[in-house]
Amino acid sequence: MSLARNTFVQASLTLASRILGFARDLVANAQFGGQGPLMDAFATALMFPNLFRRLFAEGAFAQAFVPVYARERAENGEESADRIASESLSFLLLVVAVFCIAAQIAMPWLMPWLLSAYVDDPEVMRIATLMTQLTMPYLACMTIASLISGVLNTAGRFALSAGVPTLLNLCTIAGLLLAPDAQAAAIWVSVAVTVAGVLQAGLLWWGAGRIGAKLRLGWPQFTPAVRKLLFLAIPGALAGGAMQINTLVSQFLTGSDEGARATLYNSDRLYQLPLGLIGVAVGLALVPRLARHHAAGETEQAQGAMDDAIGISMALTVPAAIAFLIMPFFIIDATVTRGAFTSEDAQRTAEVLRQFAWGVPAFVLAKVFTPPFFARQDTRRPMQFAMTSVAVNTLVGAGLFFALPSIGVDGVIGLGVATSFSGWLNVFLLSSTLAREGTYRISGRAWGRLLRLGVACLIMGVFVGVCAAHYEYLSRLLWKKEVAVLAVAFAAFVLYCIAALALRAVSLREIRGALRREAGPPGGGGGLPGGVDG
Repeated sequence: MSLARNTFVQASLTLASRILGFARDLVANAQFGGQGPLMDAFATALMFPNLFRRLFAEGAFAQAFVPVYARERAENGEESADRIASESLSFLLLVVAVFCIAAQIAMPWLMPWLLSAYVDDPEVMRIATLMTQLTMPYLACMTIASLISGVLNTAGRFALSAGVPTLLNLCTIAGLLLAPDAQAAAIWVSVAVTVAGVLQAGLLWWGAGRIGAKLRLGWPQFTPAVRKLLFLAIPGALAGGAMQINTLVSQFLTGSDEGARATLYNSDRLYQLPLGLIGVAVGLALVPRLARHHAAGETEQAQGAMDDAIGISMALTVPAAIAFLIMPFFIIDATVTRGAFTSEDAQRTAEVLRQFAWGVPAFVLAKVFTPPFFARQDTRRPMQFAMTSVAVNTLVGAGLFFALPSIGVDGVIGLGVATSFSGWLNVFLLSSTLAREGTYRISGRAWGRLLRLGVACLIMGVFVGVCAAHYEYLSRLLWKKEVAVLAVAFAAFVLYCIAALALRAVSLREIRGALRREAGPPGGGGGLPGGVDG
Protein backbone atom coordinates (compact mmCIF):
# COMPACT_ATOMS: atom_id res chain seq x y z
CA MET A 1 0.00 0.00 0.00
CA SER A 2 1.33 3.52 -0.75
CA LEU A 3 2.55 5.80 2.01
CA ALA A 4 -0.23 8.32 1.32
CA ARG A 5 -2.90 5.60 1.34
CA ASN A 6 -1.68 4.15 4.64
CA THR A 7 -1.51 7.66 6.06
CA PHE A 8 -5.04 8.37 4.82
CA VAL A 9 -6.42 5.19 6.42
CA GLN A 10 -4.65 5.88 9.71
CA ALA A 11 -5.56 9.57 9.75
CA SER A 12 -9.22 9.02 8.79
CA LEU A 13 -9.85 6.58 11.61
CA THR A 14 -7.84 8.69 14.03
CA LEU A 15 -9.96 11.67 13.00
CA ALA A 16 -13.09 9.78 14.04
CA SER A 17 -11.48 9.03 17.40
CA ARG A 18 -10.35 12.62 17.89
CA ILE A 19 -13.80 14.00 17.04
CA LEU A 20 -15.28 11.71 19.67
CA GLY A 21 -12.51 12.74 22.07
CA PHE A 22 -13.36 16.38 21.47
CA ALA A 23 -17.02 15.59 22.16
CA ARG A 24 -15.98 13.91 25.41
CA ASP A 25 -14.02 17.00 26.44
CA LEU A 26 -16.99 19.25 25.64
CA VAL A 27 -19.15 17.14 27.94
CA ALA A 28 -16.46 17.04 30.63
CA ASN A 29 -15.93 20.82 30.55
CA ALA A 30 -19.66 21.44 30.71
CA GLN A 31 -19.95 18.96 33.59
CA PHE A 32 -16.88 19.95 35.64
CA GLY A 33 -16.11 23.55 34.55
CA GLY A 34 -13.10 24.85 32.66
CA GLN A 35 -10.93 25.52 35.72
CA GLY A 36 -12.79 23.82 38.58
CA PRO A 37 -11.32 21.25 40.99
CA LEU A 38 -13.16 18.34 39.36
CA MET A 39 -11.76 19.25 35.95
CA ASP A 40 -8.26 19.38 37.44
CA ALA A 41 -8.90 15.98 39.05
CA PHE A 42 -10.17 14.63 35.72
CA ALA A 43 -7.05 15.89 33.91
CA THR A 44 -4.85 14.35 36.59
CA ALA A 45 -6.62 10.98 36.39
CA LEU A 46 -6.06 10.91 32.62
CA MET A 47 -2.44 12.07 32.85
CA PHE A 48 -0.80 8.63 32.99
CA PRO A 49 -3.32 6.83 30.73
CA ASN A 50 -2.88 9.53 28.09
CA LEU A 51 0.90 9.29 28.33
CA PHE A 52 0.85 5.51 27.89
CA ARG A 53 -1.73 5.74 25.09
CA ARG A 54 0.38 8.23 23.17
CA LEU A 55 3.71 6.53 23.86
CA PHE A 56 2.50 3.00 23.22
CA ALA A 57 -0.80 2.81 21.34
CA GLU A 58 -0.23 5.91 19.15
CA GLY A 59 2.97 4.80 17.61
CA ALA A 60 6.14 5.51 19.58
CA PHE A 61 6.55 1.94 20.82
CA ALA A 62 5.08 0.45 17.65
CA GLN A 63 7.52 2.45 15.48
CA ALA A 64 10.44 0.89 17.36
CA PHE A 65 8.91 -2.60 17.58
CA VAL A 66 7.95 -2.97 13.90
CA PRO A 67 11.51 -3.15 12.44
CA VAL A 68 12.56 -5.77 15.03
CA TYR A 69 9.48 -7.91 14.47
CA ALA A 70 9.64 -7.47 10.68
CA ARG A 71 13.29 -8.53 10.48
CA GLU A 72 12.69 -11.61 12.64
CA ARG A 73 9.72 -12.50 10.48
CA ALA A 74 11.71 -12.10 7.25
CA GLU A 75 14.79 -13.97 8.47
CA ASN A 76 13.31 -16.76 10.62
CA GLY A 77 9.64 -16.97 9.69
CA GLU A 78 6.30 -16.04 11.22
CA GLU A 79 6.41 -18.67 13.95
CA SER A 80 9.68 -17.35 15.37
CA ALA A 81 8.48 -13.74 15.15
CA ASP A 82 5.22 -14.60 16.93
CA ARG A 83 7.15 -16.45 19.65
CA ILE A 84 9.31 -13.39 20.31
CA ALA A 85 6.24 -11.15 20.32
CA SER A 86 4.50 -13.48 22.81
CA GLU A 87 7.54 -13.62 25.11
CA SER A 88 7.86 -9.82 24.99
CA LEU A 89 4.16 -9.34 25.64
CA SER A 90 4.19 -11.62 28.70
CA PHE A 91 7.23 -9.90 30.19
CA LEU A 92 6.06 -6.33 29.51
CA LEU A 93 2.58 -7.06 30.86
CA LEU A 94 4.04 -8.32 34.14
CA VAL A 95 6.26 -5.25 34.55
CA VAL A 96 3.47 -2.78 33.78
CA ALA A 97 0.96 -4.64 35.97
CA VAL A 98 3.35 -4.47 38.95
CA PHE A 99 3.88 -0.76 38.26
CA CYS A 100 0.12 -0.14 38.12
CA ILE A 101 -0.54 -1.92 41.41
CA ALA A 102 2.34 -0.10 43.12
CA ALA A 103 1.07 3.25 41.80
CA GLN A 104 -2.48 2.52 42.99
CA ILE A 105 -1.21 1.69 46.49
CA ALA A 106 1.04 4.75 46.62
CA MET A 107 -1.45 7.19 45.07
CA PRO A 108 -2.74 8.68 48.38
CA TRP A 109 0.84 9.79 49.09
CA LEU A 110 1.59 10.79 45.49
CA MET A 111 -1.51 12.90 44.88
CA PRO A 112 -0.44 15.84 47.11
CA TRP A 113 2.60 16.15 44.82
CA LEU A 114 0.61 15.71 41.61
CA LEU A 115 -2.14 18.18 42.58
CA SER A 116 -0.55 20.37 45.22
CA ALA A 117 -2.92 23.29 44.57
CA TYR A 118 -5.66 21.39 46.43
CA VAL A 119 -3.56 19.83 49.19
CA ASP A 120 -5.68 21.61 51.81
CA ASP A 121 -8.95 20.29 50.36
CA PRO A 122 -9.37 16.67 51.56
CA GLU A 123 -12.43 16.04 49.35
CA VAL A 124 -10.61 17.03 46.15
CA MET A 125 -7.62 14.92 47.20
CA ARG A 126 -9.88 11.95 47.88
CA ILE A 127 -11.76 12.02 44.60
CA ALA A 128 -8.64 12.77 42.53
CA THR A 129 -6.86 9.82 44.17
CA LEU A 130 -9.77 7.47 43.55
CA MET A 131 -10.17 8.59 39.93
CA THR A 132 -6.48 8.04 39.21
CA GLN A 133 -6.49 4.61 40.90
CA LEU A 134 -9.47 3.56 38.78
CA THR A 135 -7.77 4.56 35.51
CA MET A 136 -4.39 2.92 36.19
CA PRO A 137 -5.28 -0.57 34.80
CA TYR A 138 -5.64 1.11 31.40
CA LEU A 139 -1.83 1.20 31.27
CA ALA A 140 -1.62 -2.60 31.26
CA CYS A 141 -4.23 -2.78 28.51
CA MET A 142 -2.20 -0.34 26.39
CA THR A 143 0.84 -2.57 26.74
CA ILE A 144 -1.09 -5.38 25.07
CA ALA A 145 -2.62 -3.04 22.49
CA SER A 146 0.68 -1.46 21.46
CA LEU A 147 2.50 -4.72 20.80
CA ILE A 148 -0.40 -6.24 18.87
CA SER A 149 -0.70 -3.02 16.84
CA GLY A 150 2.93 -3.49 15.84
CA VAL A 151 2.14 -7.03 14.67
CA LEU A 152 -0.81 -5.77 12.62
CA ASN A 153 1.14 -2.85 11.12
CA THR A 154 3.97 -5.18 10.06
CA ALA A 155 1.39 -7.19 8.13
CA GLY A 156 0.17 -4.00 6.45
CA ARG A 157 -3.00 -3.81 8.57
CA PHE A 158 -3.44 -0.25 9.87
CA ALA A 159 -7.20 0.19 10.15
CA LEU A 160 -7.98 -1.82 13.28
CA SER A 161 -5.18 -0.37 15.38
CA ALA A 162 -6.23 3.14 14.29
CA GLY A 163 -9.91 2.47 14.92
CA VAL A 164 -9.96 0.91 18.40
CA PRO A 165 -9.15 4.18 20.27
CA THR A 166 -12.71 5.27 19.50
CA LEU A 167 -13.79 2.78 22.18
CA LEU A 168 -12.10 4.91 24.85
CA ASN A 169 -14.04 7.98 23.81
CA LEU A 170 -17.35 6.15 23.43
CA CYS A 171 -17.03 4.58 26.88
CA THR A 172 -16.02 7.82 28.61
CA ILE A 173 -18.76 9.83 26.90
CA ALA A 174 -21.27 7.27 28.14
CA GLY A 175 -19.89 7.55 31.67
CA LEU A 176 -20.17 11.34 31.64
CA LEU A 177 -23.67 11.49 30.12
CA LEU A 178 -25.29 8.71 32.16
CA ALA A 179 -24.05 9.88 35.56
CA PRO A 180 -26.69 11.64 37.69
CA ASP A 181 -24.36 14.43 38.89
CA ALA A 182 -20.80 15.76 38.58
CA GLN A 183 -19.45 13.74 41.52
CA ALA A 184 -20.82 10.50 40.11
CA ALA A 185 -19.61 11.44 36.62
CA ALA A 186 -16.05 11.74 37.96
CA ILE A 187 -16.15 8.13 39.17
CA TRP A 188 -18.07 6.70 36.24
CA VAL A 189 -15.76 8.22 33.64
CA SER A 190 -12.72 6.81 35.46
CA VAL A 191 -14.19 3.31 35.45
CA ALA A 192 -15.05 3.75 31.77
CA VAL A 193 -11.37 4.37 30.96
CA THR A 194 -10.36 0.92 32.20
CA VAL A 195 -13.38 -0.77 30.59
CA ALA A 196 -12.35 0.80 27.27
CA GLY A 197 -8.79 -0.47 27.71
CA VAL A 198 -10.00 -4.04 28.15
CA LEU A 199 -12.20 -3.75 25.05
CA GLN A 200 -9.35 -2.27 22.96
CA ALA A 201 -6.88 -4.99 23.92
CA GLY A 202 -9.47 -7.72 23.34
CA LEU A 203 -10.46 -6.45 19.89
CA LEU A 204 -6.84 -6.14 18.75
CA TRP A 205 -6.08 -9.66 20.01
CA TRP A 206 -9.01 -10.92 17.96
CA GLY A 207 -7.77 -9.01 14.91
CA ALA A 208 -4.26 -10.46 15.22
CA GLY A 209 -5.75 -13.95 15.32
CA ARG A 210 -7.74 -13.25 12.18
CA ILE A 211 -4.57 -12.53 10.17
CA GLY A 212 -2.90 -15.71 11.45
CA ALA A 213 -0.65 -14.30 14.19
CA LYS A 214 -0.23 -16.89 16.97
CA LEU A 215 0.25 -14.83 20.12
CA ARG A 216 0.24 -16.47 23.55
CA LEU A 217 0.45 -15.22 27.12
CA GLY A 218 2.82 -17.42 29.13
CA TRP A 219 5.02 -17.31 32.19
CA PRO A 220 7.20 -14.18 31.83
CA GLN A 221 10.83 -14.90 31.02
CA PHE A 222 13.64 -12.47 30.31
CA THR A 223 14.94 -14.33 27.25
CA PRO A 224 17.70 -13.03 24.92
CA ALA A 225 15.03 -12.18 22.34
CA VAL A 226 13.07 -10.16 24.90
CA ARG A 227 16.25 -8.44 26.04
CA LYS A 228 17.08 -7.44 22.46
CA LEU A 229 13.58 -6.17 21.80
CA LEU A 230 13.45 -4.10 24.98
CA PHE A 231 16.94 -2.77 24.32
CA LEU A 232 15.63 -1.31 21.06
CA ALA A 233 11.94 -0.67 21.74
CA ILE A 234 12.05 1.06 25.14
CA PRO A 235 14.57 3.71 23.99
CA GLY A 236 12.53 3.95 20.80
CA ALA A 237 9.36 4.64 22.77
CA LEU A 238 11.14 7.35 24.73
CA ALA A 239 12.56 8.83 21.53
CA GLY A 240 9.28 8.76 19.65
CA GLY A 241 7.42 10.10 22.67
CA ALA A 242 9.64 13.06 23.55
CA MET A 243 6.82 15.54 23.09
CA GLN A 244 4.50 13.40 25.23
CA ILE A 245 7.07 13.33 28.02
CA ASN A 246 7.39 17.11 27.72
CA THR A 247 3.62 17.35 28.09
CA LEU A 248 3.79 15.22 31.26
CA VAL A 249 6.50 17.50 32.67
CA SER A 250 4.30 20.53 31.99
CA GLN A 251 1.34 18.85 33.68
CA PHE A 252 3.42 18.17 36.78
CA LEU A 253 4.44 21.82 36.96
CA THR A 254 0.82 23.02 36.78
CA GLY A 255 -0.16 21.05 39.89
CA SER A 256 0.56 24.08 42.10
CA ASP A 257 -1.81 26.45 40.26
CA GLU A 258 -5.58 26.03 40.54
CA GLY A 259 -7.15 25.66 37.12
CA ALA A 260 -3.79 25.58 35.31
CA ARG A 261 -3.85 21.83 34.69
CA ALA A 262 -7.35 22.01 33.21
CA THR A 263 -6.23 24.90 30.97
CA LEU A 264 -3.20 22.93 29.82
CA TYR A 265 -5.35 19.84 29.27
CA ASN A 266 -7.80 21.69 27.01
CA SER A 267 -5.09 23.37 24.92
CA ASP A 268 -3.23 20.05 24.76
CA ARG A 269 -6.26 18.30 23.31
CA LEU A 270 -6.45 20.81 20.46
CA TYR A 271 -2.81 21.03 19.40
CA GLN A 272 -2.43 17.25 19.72
CA LEU A 273 -5.07 16.86 16.99
CA PRO A 274 -2.74 17.34 13.97
CA LEU A 275 -0.07 15.30 15.75
CA GLY A 276 -2.43 12.36 16.22
CA LEU A 277 -3.99 12.69 12.78
CA ILE A 278 -0.90 13.36 10.70
CA GLY A 279 2.34 12.81 12.63
CA VAL A 280 1.42 9.43 14.09
CA ALA A 281 -0.25 8.29 10.86
CA VAL A 282 2.72 9.21 8.65
CA GLY A 283 5.20 7.74 11.15
CA LEU A 284 3.39 4.41 11.43
CA ALA A 285 3.01 4.12 7.66
CA LEU A 286 6.63 5.20 7.03
CA VAL A 287 8.50 2.76 9.30
CA PRO A 288 7.57 -0.50 7.48
CA ARG A 289 8.28 1.12 4.11
CA LEU A 290 11.69 2.46 5.16
CA ALA A 291 12.58 -0.86 6.80
CA ARG A 292 11.97 -2.65 3.47
CA HIS A 293 13.97 -0.06 1.49
CA HIS A 294 16.94 -0.15 3.86
CA ALA A 295 16.93 -3.95 3.96
CA ALA A 296 17.00 -4.02 0.15
CA GLY A 297 19.61 -1.24 -0.12
CA GLU A 298 17.14 0.98 -2.01
CA THR A 299 18.58 4.37 -1.04
CA GLU A 300 16.79 6.37 -3.72
CA GLN A 301 13.40 4.90 -2.79
CA ALA A 302 14.03 5.64 0.89
CA GLN A 303 14.89 9.25 0.00
CA GLY A 304 11.68 9.54 -2.01
CA ALA A 305 9.60 8.09 0.81
CA MET A 306 11.01 10.66 3.24
CA ASP A 307 10.39 13.54 0.83
CA ASP A 308 6.81 12.33 0.39
CA ALA A 309 6.32 12.01 4.15
CA ILE A 310 7.54 15.54 4.82
CA GLY A 311 5.42 16.96 2.01
CA ILE A 312 2.27 15.14 3.11
CA SER A 313 2.71 15.93 6.79
CA MET A 314 3.48 19.63 6.33
CA ALA A 315 0.71 20.10 3.76
CA LEU A 316 -1.79 18.93 6.35
CA THR A 317 -0.15 20.29 9.52
CA VAL A 318 0.90 23.86 8.79
CA PRO A 319 -2.65 25.08 7.99
CA ALA A 320 -3.84 23.77 11.36
CA ALA A 321 -0.90 25.41 13.12
CA ILE A 322 -1.70 28.74 11.46
CA ALA A 323 -5.34 28.51 12.58
CA PHE A 324 -4.25 27.80 16.16
CA LEU A 325 -1.81 30.71 16.02
CA ILE A 326 -4.13 33.33 14.52
CA MET A 327 -7.61 32.46 15.76
CA PRO A 328 -7.31 30.34 18.96
CA PHE A 329 -10.03 32.22 20.88
CA PHE A 330 -12.43 31.98 17.93
CA ILE A 331 -11.94 28.19 17.86
CA ILE A 332 -12.14 27.56 21.61
CA ASP A 333 -14.92 30.00 22.50
CA ALA A 334 -17.09 28.82 19.61
CA THR A 335 -16.67 25.12 20.33
CA VAL A 336 -16.01 24.68 24.05
CA THR A 337 -17.62 27.58 25.91
CA ARG A 338 -20.83 26.29 27.42
CA GLY A 339 -22.14 25.14 30.79
CA ALA A 340 -19.51 25.67 33.49
CA PHE A 341 -16.82 26.56 30.90
CA THR A 342 -16.79 30.35 30.53
CA SER A 343 -15.38 32.80 27.96
CA GLU A 344 -12.72 33.71 30.52
CA ASP A 345 -11.66 30.04 30.56
CA ALA A 346 -11.59 30.13 26.76
CA GLN A 347 -9.40 33.25 26.73
CA ARG A 348 -6.84 31.71 29.07
CA THR A 349 -6.78 28.47 27.09
CA ALA A 350 -6.46 30.38 23.78
CA GLU A 351 -3.33 32.24 24.90
CA VAL A 352 -1.69 28.95 25.88
CA LEU A 353 -2.75 27.29 22.61
CA ARG A 354 -1.19 30.15 20.64
CA GLN A 355 2.24 29.29 22.08
CA PHE A 356 1.85 25.61 21.30
CA ALA A 357 0.81 26.47 17.72
CA TRP A 358 4.27 27.44 16.44
CA GLY A 359 5.61 24.14 17.74
CA VAL A 360 3.00 21.94 16.04
CA PRO A 361 5.00 21.47 12.79
CA ALA A 362 8.00 20.41 14.88
CA PHE A 363 5.97 17.86 16.83
CA VAL A 364 4.86 16.29 13.55
CA LEU A 365 8.28 16.48 11.89
CA ALA A 366 9.81 14.59 14.81
CA LYS A 367 7.48 11.71 13.92
CA VAL A 368 8.87 11.82 10.37
CA PHE A 369 12.58 12.14 11.22
CA THR A 370 12.70 9.31 13.77
CA PRO A 371 11.64 6.43 11.42
CA PRO A 372 14.95 6.49 9.44
CA PHE A 373 16.72 5.69 12.71
CA PHE A 374 14.16 3.07 13.77
CA ALA A 375 14.19 1.38 10.35
CA ARG A 376 17.93 0.71 10.88
CA GLN A 377 17.28 -0.43 14.49
CA ASP A 378 19.03 2.65 15.88
CA THR A 379 16.96 3.80 18.84
CA ARG A 380 19.78 4.99 21.09
CA ARG A 381 20.54 8.32 19.39
CA PRO A 382 16.90 9.43 18.96
CA MET A 383 16.45 8.67 22.67
CA GLN A 384 19.46 10.85 23.51
CA PHE A 385 18.06 13.70 21.42
CA ALA A 386 14.64 13.25 23.03
CA MET A 387 16.04 13.34 26.55
CA THR A 388 17.99 16.49 25.66
CA SER A 389 14.76 18.16 24.54
CA VAL A 390 13.02 16.98 27.74
CA ALA A 391 15.80 18.48 29.87
CA VAL A 392 15.60 21.80 28.01
CA ASN A 393 11.81 21.81 28.25
CA THR A 394 11.96 21.17 31.99
CA LEU A 395 14.46 23.94 32.67
CA VAL A 396 12.90 26.55 30.38
CA GLY A 397 9.33 25.58 31.31
CA ALA A 398 9.93 25.70 35.07
CA GLY A 399 11.77 29.00 34.76
CA LEU A 400 9.03 30.67 32.73
CA PHE A 401 6.15 29.12 34.70
CA PHE A 402 7.37 30.62 37.97
CA ALA A 403 8.88 33.84 36.53
CA LEU A 404 6.15 35.11 34.19
CA PRO A 405 3.49 35.73 36.90
CA SER A 406 5.83 38.29 38.46
CA ILE A 407 5.34 40.47 35.36
CA GLY A 408 1.61 39.78 35.12
CA VAL A 409 1.75 37.00 32.49
CA ASP A 410 0.08 33.61 32.97
CA GLY A 411 2.78 31.07 33.81
CA VAL A 412 1.05 28.37 31.74
CA ILE A 413 1.94 30.37 28.62
CA GLY A 414 5.59 29.74 29.48
CA LEU A 415 4.99 26.00 29.38
CA GLY A 416 3.71 26.34 25.82
CA VAL A 417 6.79 28.35 24.82
CA ALA A 418 9.12 25.77 26.38
CA THR A 419 7.37 22.79 24.76
CA SER A 420 7.45 24.36 21.29
CA PHE A 421 11.09 25.40 21.61
CA SER A 422 12.19 21.95 22.77
CA GLY A 423 10.20 20.39 19.91
CA TRP A 424 12.16 22.36 17.32
CA LEU A 425 15.39 21.50 19.13
CA ASN A 426 14.57 17.80 18.81
CA VAL A 427 13.84 18.20 15.07
CA PHE A 428 17.14 20.02 14.56
CA LEU A 429 19.12 17.27 16.29
CA LEU A 430 17.38 14.50 14.33
CA SER A 431 17.51 16.15 10.89
CA SER A 432 21.08 17.44 11.21
CA THR A 433 22.31 13.98 12.21
CA LEU A 434 20.63 12.35 9.22
CA ALA A 435 22.06 15.01 6.89
CA ARG A 436 25.56 14.79 8.35
CA GLU A 437 25.63 11.00 7.92
CA GLY A 438 24.27 11.19 4.38
CA THR A 439 21.22 9.11 5.35
CA TYR A 440 18.70 11.75 4.37
CA ARG A 441 18.73 15.36 3.28
CA ILE A 442 15.63 17.20 2.06
CA SER A 443 15.85 17.36 -1.73
CA GLY A 444 15.57 20.52 -3.80
CA ARG A 445 12.28 19.25 -5.20
CA ALA A 446 10.88 18.84 -1.70
CA TRP A 447 12.07 22.32 -0.66
CA GLY A 448 10.33 23.79 -3.70
CA ARG A 449 7.09 22.07 -2.78
CA LEU A 450 7.35 23.26 0.84
CA LEU A 451 7.89 26.84 -0.36
CA ARG A 452 4.78 26.72 -2.54
CA LEU A 453 2.79 25.18 0.32
CA GLY A 454 4.03 28.00 2.54
CA VAL A 455 2.64 30.61 0.12
CA ALA A 456 -0.72 28.78 0.07
CA CYS A 457 -0.73 28.76 3.88
CA LEU A 458 0.07 32.49 3.93
CA ILE A 459 -2.96 33.19 1.74
CA MET A 460 -5.14 31.12 4.05
CA GLY A 461 -3.62 32.85 7.10
CA VAL A 462 -4.65 36.28 5.86
CA PHE A 463 -8.21 35.03 5.43
CA VAL A 464 -8.50 33.49 8.92
CA GLY A 465 -6.89 36.59 10.42
CA VAL A 466 -9.62 38.80 8.95
CA CYS A 467 -12.27 36.35 10.20
CA ALA A 468 -10.76 36.27 13.70
CA ALA A 469 -10.86 40.07 13.86
CA HIS A 470 -14.60 39.98 13.07
CA TYR A 471 -15.57 37.03 15.30
CA GLU A 472 -18.52 38.77 16.96
CA TYR A 473 -19.91 40.00 13.65
CA LEU A 474 -19.60 36.57 11.99
CA SER A 475 -21.28 34.91 14.96
CA ARG A 476 -24.31 37.19 14.54
CA LEU A 477 -24.29 37.01 10.74
CA LEU A 478 -24.17 33.20 10.64
CA TRP A 479 -26.75 32.73 13.40
CA LYS A 480 -24.51 31.01 15.97
CA LYS A 481 -20.82 30.99 16.86
CA GLU A 482 -20.69 27.21 16.30
CA VAL A 483 -21.92 27.71 12.72
CA ALA A 484 -19.45 30.58 12.25
CA VAL A 485 -16.38 28.52 13.22
CA LEU A 486 -17.45 25.64 10.97
CA ALA A 487 -18.08 28.00 8.06
CA VAL A 488 -14.73 29.74 8.49
CA ALA A 489 -12.87 26.43 8.83
CA PHE A 490 -14.50 25.06 5.67
CA ALA A 491 -13.89 28.25 3.68
CA ALA A 492 -10.25 28.37 4.84
CA PHE A 493 -9.75 24.75 3.81
CA VAL A 494 -11.23 25.34 0.36
CA LEU A 495 -9.13 28.49 -0.12
CA TYR A 496 -5.98 26.61 0.92
CA CYS A 497 -6.71 23.75 -1.49
CA ILE A 498 -7.34 26.13 -4.38
CA ALA A 499 -4.13 28.03 -3.61
CA ALA A 500 -2.09 24.81 -3.32
CA LEU A 501 -3.40 23.54 -6.67
CA ALA A 502 -2.96 26.92 -8.38
CA LEU A 503 0.64 27.20 -7.14
CA ARG A 504 1.29 23.59 -8.22
CA ALA A 505 2.29 22.63 -4.70
CA VAL A 506 0.25 19.53 -5.39
CA SER A 507 -1.70 18.20 -8.36
CA LEU A 508 -4.81 16.08 -8.68
CA ARG A 509 -2.78 13.50 -10.60
CA GLU A 510 -0.31 13.21 -7.71
CA ILE A 511 -3.14 12.82 -5.23
CA ARG A 512 -4.73 10.02 -7.24
CA GLY A 513 -1.37 8.32 -7.68
CA ALA A 514 -0.46 8.60 -4.02
CA LEU A 515 -3.70 6.99 -2.91
CA ARG A 516 -3.37 4.10 -5.38
CA ARG A 517 -2.78 0.75 -3.67
CA GLU A 518 0.68 -0.72 -3.95
CA ALA A 519 1.75 -4.29 -3.34
CA GLY A 520 1.74 -5.07 0.36
CA PRO A 521 4.57 -6.64 2.31
CA PRO A 522 5.21 -10.30 1.74
CA GLY A 523 3.58 -12.70 4.08
CA GLY A 524 1.02 -10.16 5.12
CA GLY A 525 -1.67 -12.68 5.90
CA GLY A 526 -5.33 -12.44 5.18
CA GLY A 527 -7.35 -9.33 5.57
CA LEU A 528 -9.54 -8.60 8.51
CA PRO A 529 -13.19 -9.40 8.09
CA GLY A 530 -15.41 -6.81 6.51
CA GLY A 531 -12.52 -5.33 4.57
CA VAL A 532 -10.88 -3.88 7.69
CA ASP A 533 -7.33 -4.33 6.48
CA GLY A 534 -6.10 -0.75 6.16
